[in-house]
Amino acid sequence: MKPCPARELSGPGFLTRLAGGNPIVVQRVAVVVAHPDDETLGCGAQLPRLQGVTLAHVTDGAPRNMRDGEAHGFATPDAYAAARRRELEAAAEIAGIGPEALIGLGVPDQETALCLPETTRRLAALFEQQGIAVILTHAYEGGHPDHDAVAFAVHAARGLLEGSGQSVAIIEMPLYHASPAGWITQRFISDPERAELAIWLNEDERALKRRMMAAHATQQGALASFATAFERFRAAPAYDFTVLPNGGDLLYERYDWGMTGARWQALVREALAELRLEAAA
Repeated sequence: MKPCPARELSGPGFLTRLAGGNPIVVQRVAVVVAHPDDETLGCGAQLPRLQGVTLAHVTDGAPRNMRDGEAHGFATPDAYAAARRRELEAAAEIAGIGPEALIGLGVPDQETALCLPETTRRLAALFEQQGIAVILTHAYEGGHPDHDAVAFAVHAARGLLEGSGQSVAIIEMPLYHASPAGWITQRFISDPERAELAIWLNEDERALKRRMMAAHATQQGALASFATAFERFRAAPAYDFTVLPNGGDLLYERYDWGMTGARWQALVREALAELRLEAAA
């Protein structure tokens, strides 16, 4: 099987291949997400098709306040992070991805927004080293601050690389955002001008995704509300990350996840200034 030709490593070209349902050789494609389990929710059923993909997780999945860790019986953040890494490796193995393809940046869970410039530079170095041309990552949707921070870092890394002539397409995946009724999961914030690709999964693909979700044993409570019937993708726009997503209705402001909209905007402005990038990266 031949790798994707260059024209199919554009955003629309890759989405066309993804819609086709066949295996794709993708050594120049990376999935970049915030937490162990985000890969399963966003594109778990597609991972067995992406032969040669790089799978990068920015955080270690262990908030330092240890409320989640202690609830799952762990005494330290390191122990909780190690368990989440084991769960990730088990889920990835189900999708046919070995540990050599898994890259962890080790940022503490809930703290990615506090290190936006460093995370951006580390991702840019990874993308440059591996010649990455297509990245699947989070939509900017105001759900979890780490999701939005990873989206920022991926877009900003692309901005840095474009200055040296490397072209990168970004495909985004929805996980969750706020609505007046509560959580909206696995659906994009509506934008009639942007086409979406919804891939409806067959029974084998649903079963695989359920097995991957089950591998993330410590997260079963959080994962229970997510469907296994479909996965959604679309080409990402050039976001202005200084503007709050979802009309400013931020799910993370409803929880003690260490972030507010005002603080987010300040951190983004500081990062853009340090990286010498424009607001729309």
